[in-house]
Amino acid sequence: MTEHSTSRPLCPMHEVTFPESGPPRLATLPIGTPVWVISRYADVRQVLMDSRFNRSSLYEKDAPRLLVVPNLLDDPDGLVNQDGPAHQRLRHTVQRAFTPRAIARWRPWVSSVVETLLDRFADQPQPADIIEGFTRPLPVSVICRLMGLDHVDRERIRHWADHALSGGAHTAEEVTGAMREFASFGAELIAERRRAPGDDLVSMLVAAGSADPEIGDRKLVRLVCGLVVAGHETTMTALGNAVVYLLTERRGAWAGLAKSQAAAAAAVEQILRTIPLSEGRLLPGLIRRAVADAEVGGVAIPAGSVVAVVTNSANQDPEVYPPGLPDLFAPLPAPGVVFGAGPHHCLGAWLARLELELALHHLSARFPHLRAEFTTDTIEWRAGQMTRSPRRLPVGW
Repeated sequence: MTEHSTSRPLCPMHEVTFPESGPPRLATLPIGTPVWVISRYADVRQVLMDSRFNRSSLYEKDAPRLLVVPNLLDDPDGLVNQDGPAHQRLRHTVQRAFTPRAIARWRPWVSSVVETLLDRFADQPQPADIIEGFTRPLPVSVICRLMGLDHVDRERIRHWADHALSGGAHTAEEVTGAMREFASFGAELIAERRRAPGDDLVSMLVAAGSADPEIGDRKLVRLVCGLVVAGHETTMTALGNAVVYLLTERRGAWAGLAKSQAAAAAAVEQILRTIPLSEGRLLPGLIRRAVADAEVGGVAIPAGSVVAVVTNSANQDPEVYPPGLPDLFAPLPAPGVVFGAGPHHCLGAWLARLELELALHHLSARFPHLRAEFTTDTIEWRAGQMTRSPRRLPVGW
């Protein structure tokens, strides 16, 4: 099921509209499976935090099919598909590396990555493509440094990520082949770090896995591959779409981003709430299954039902957020749900926030007169994935 038609020319992501949030309703996934769509802010948070809705039951023998084409999330051994003690055990192996306190320690070197990329970008002839020059390489550089992957070809990572989160751009055979290659890379990486551990996240995961016999290599491989993809995909998408928004719809806010990192941090929260990462498809990672009868928003959800939360609609719920253009530098009245909530809240949420904050702050300070050398009608989009972002954005300064 999609909530947004792509038969007409694609609009910028900040112009994508979604059905108003409302009571739970029945719809159908593309594969034909019935699904309860949950769109109100309070209802979305309830489902994401209620143990009666889980992930692992989606892989039981009686579970209905969810996907036409497989993806990285479609694996019972993946972190996102574990629940209860199994999920806590696997998540604990990596969670301490992504706490707000740990992320705060990374601020200086993330800032150095941003500034190095901007130095190189400033030397390019104008107009220059800010996607290839900045918004794409930044999150890849950060996750590669964090995981000790600076020696890995970035094009290979891009290839695997594009297939891992394909939303129709690739066939099932292409996705399966790429994921097999990706898994082999992950297994080789784990074996390498077991032989020669270093000061990186993969070595930390290997050490944690060795200390817990319940965490086998298969789960470690899935965890490493998931971190490589999730560690840059969301940030890349959000940053590219934010540049479009700020250089077109909200050009008046550009100077405010340069005033302080705190101002940029506030703007990031508003941007993450306002600009969706996806157009309207029901994302696999936001699907749950009811393991007991439950009531959501006054509607009875029978046990065994498939349930999908629509965070895009929840983030626009007029009962929580004032409608219209937001004040980009005002605090949110309630936390957005772009990163989910509850036990499966995105591990990398604080890292993504830090990268976006530093990227927008330094970009605005370094290029106060940055201007779009594109129009919203001329943007070439990276479509066919679970997320959508610009493929190329020429800018001048």
